[in-house]
Amino acid sequence: MLLKMKFTQQRRVRLAQGLWLLSWMAVMWGAFIFCLGVYLKIELLRRAEVMDNTEIHVVPNILMMVGLASIGTNWVASRVCQDSLDATRFPRWKVVLLAWFVVAALLSCLLLAVVVLSYALQGSLEESLKVGLRNGIRFYKDTDVPGRCFQKETIDRLQMEFRCCGNSNFKDWFEVQWVSNRYLDFTSKDVKDRIRSNVDGRYLLDGVPFSCCNPASPRPCLQYHLTDNSAHYNYEYQAEELNLYSRGCRQALIDYYMGLMNSTGPGVLSVIFVQMSVLVSLRYLQTAVEGAMALEDPEGDSDGYLLEKGVKETFEDVKANVLNMLKLGQVDPTEGSPEDAEKAASPSPAS
Repeated sequence: MLLKMKFTQQRRVRLAQGLWLLSWMAVMWGAFIFCLGVYLKIELLRRAEVMDNTEIHVVPNILMMVGLASIGTNWVASRVCQDSLDATRFPRWKVVLLAWFVVAALLSCLLLAVVVLSYALQGSLEESLKVGLRNGIRFYKDTDVPGRCFQKETIDRLQMEFRCCGNSNFKDWFEVQWVSNRYLDFTSKDVKDRIRSNVDGRYLLDGVPFSCCNPASPRPCLQYHLTDNSAHYNYEYQAEELNLYSRGCRQALIDYYMGLMNSTGPGVLSVIFVQMSVLVSLRYLQTAVEGAMALEDPEGDSDGYLLEKGVKETFEDVKANVLNMLKLGQVDPTEGSPEDAEKAASPSPAS
């Protein structure tokens, strides 16, 4: 037996009481994990317009699923603790506990996968934001196009909330026409010259939207002619510390989301520890109670253990049981039906 321990009646009672409290603690942690997943999901959905794909959503989806499953499994564990000292009620949990251990171990593995995915999907998140923000800036001017009419508001609010400008930096705005044609005076010589100077016929500016302006700057906001030193008094484009947000929105959003996911790491690891504690304690309680019942002395001493055999032998036994269950579920085509057997046994009529 692996990690065998001796349990008296008093020790079994204390284990059941402590495990009952630990199970309800795990239920609360499960609720916390579920709420954490919901919050992260909402935050990702809020920025869905500036994301190209939803691969990162696998993290909050797993958190919500595992949170709900953890609430259910640990509630079952608390009920088992209540019935563990009643010889007439505990046997009914024997079959359920086998499935419970499998589910509890699977939940711990899924929580560990969440921690790994939080770091592994950073590249996917960055690429998604890169493409999404690039499209968002390109469609900024399309306030009268169905499906894009709120793109301007989304980008402006994003830049003000996260104190950022553009995709990588404010120069991204120089490469797109972000002023709609409906607000351009095509009789103006400046407008005509700018459109003619561009091979694609776009109205490009060395300027940025108002939402890029940093209110903490002592100088009034300079939005236009940012590369023209003569357009502003006491201004030098290369040396001037512009009164615009210097950080790009892609980096700002990556820092925000990775900060959220990294902050979930310690919490998720704590849940894994609590879940494994419940699993191990419940296994000891199960084997100790079943040992006492086998001796037909519910108040006597008994042995509690994690595995009845070694790890390798236990794995082989589980494998054999699974194969037997699969064989039982199959129908042997060589076997006939009961009606066919009766027909074969009955004598044929005389001719």
